[in-house]
Amino acid sequence: MATQSFVEMMLGRTTGPLTLRLILQPSMATLLAIRAGIADARAGRPPYFWSMLRDPLLRHELLRGGWKNVHKLFWMAVLLDSIYQVIVFKWIYPGQALITAGVLAIVPYVLLRGLVTRIAARGRR
Repeated sequence: MATQSFVEMMLGRTTGPLTLRLILQPSMATLLAIRAGIADARAGRPPYFWSMLRDPLLRHELLRGGWKNVHKLFWMAVLLDSIYQVIVFKWIYPGQALITAGVLAIVPYVLLRGLVTRIAARGRR
């Protein structure tokens, strides 16, 4: 029952108040990823996500740099989801706010940064 309620609450975010954030936050993450991916290509660095998975020596540095780029967007997503929760549920579920922020801000950034690096590197050749 709790899992069903959790899923319903998460899916309910696609309608109702503050739905524009579901477009704006991934769009901002995309812009940040494009900027970082182009900088990676210019510096000759390998694609971000792949390097994070494959190179344990660089992992900490890559995570820190990625977090530096996206942390403000992430916390804004947490804040907006918390406001949504207060409006809709009259309560704040911190775990759900963190999951929503991760999906809206971090996932697009991580997935697109490496792709942009590959495309930009090919364009430079």
